[in-house]
Amino acid sequence: MNDKNKGLATRCIHAGEIKDAHGSPHTPVYTSTTFKFDSTADLLDVVDGKKPGSLYTRYGLNPTLFSLEEKLAALEGAEAAWAFSSGMAAEAALFFAHGRKGVVCIGDAYGGTMEFLASQLPELGIPTHFLLGSELDGLKTFLETGASLVFFETPTNPTLEVLDIRKISDAAHEYGALVAVDNTFASPVNQNPLALGADFVVHSATKYLGGHSDITAGALMGPKELLAPVWNWRKNLGAMIAPETASLLARSLRTLVVRVERQNATAQIVAEAMAGHPGVARVFYPGLADFPGHAVAKSQMHGFGGMLTLEVKGAYEDAVRMVDKLRLFAIAPSLGGVESLVTMPVTTTHHGLAPDERARRGISDTMVRLSIGLEDAADLIADLGQALG
Repeated sequence: MNDKNKGLATRCIHAGEIKDAHGSPHTPVYTSTTFKFDSTADLLDVVDGKKPGSLYTRYGLNPTLFSLEEKLAALEGAEAAWAFSSGMAAEAALFFAHGRKGVVCIGDAYGGTMEFLASQLPELGIPTHFLLGSELDGLKTFLETGASLVFFETPTNPTLEVLDIRKISDAAHEYGALVAVDNTFASPVNQNPLALGADFVVHSATKYLGGHSDITAGALMGPKELLAPVWNWRKNLGAMIAPETASLLARSLRTLVVRVERQNATAQIVAEAMAGHPGVARVFYPGLADFPGHAVAKSQMHGFGGMLTLEVKGAYEDAVRMVDKLRLFAIAPSLGGVESLVTMPVTTTHHGLAPDERARRGISDTMVRLSIGLEDAADLIADLGQALG
């Protein structure tokens, strides 16, 4: 049976593993910065790409990295994958390689991504355009003027808006543009954008792929031909993941499925409980039947994820008071770890957006974003209840 036909949990554990001479079930950590050769001819074969081999870790030519990248590719059913020092590093290399004619960002995105697109890429003469999820009719205009890359998250941060991957990919491809989907919130357990027509999948591997709040990493998956131009950007921007971090990420991926499936189940229970709480004005979660994106989520997702957002009744001060009273939920940015986290978008991820722009995107001052961990659902609900009380 080919690796691509094996189940996801099996791929998470076995894909990419190197058989160690001493019988280790996992690929060792090769901390070497450089690798020696028996002859100049052997070195040139690797330098010229005539045969695979380890050469120099900053280039990504290291057996620990090779092993991780094979595993990452297997998770998304991709031909290949590049590992990066962070999700932002992966996005930057992607934008430089394929977005120089213009990048269209649809819907909400991570605050760092928004800043990079809105402020820094234009300084380099790279056109960037922004559309709300409700403004897809405007995509054609930007594609007609030559935009080469369409980028979006789904579900989005922090409103959990669900965007139709196949619909957007088909529209972009009509004009020869490429499509990249940030799959961080969903993870490969819940969604596979490449199978729905996207060209690239990007992850902040710091989140669900890492899963233990102890590494910072990124990943980009896609066809070998399209990933090839990204390689030099990664190399020369110095965006390489360290072997030690790569090994920790590979460790985490072995438990990805069991972690995310548990987080899916718990988040659903918490979302349903909060939907009936008198102190909550609204719950944003794709698994709720009355959520606006529920139908699309059912059609393209295998699970609804461990992220949910509450809109607390009252004013900003009421939301702050509720957050400060939580005991099991740690007040901290990031997401996807085994411990539950809470943050307010207005104070963290979208703090840099002007109030008018936050309002236009439906991001209110009373929004509270929850990253559901592996605690018992009843304990999390009780903690939320006492904080809202």
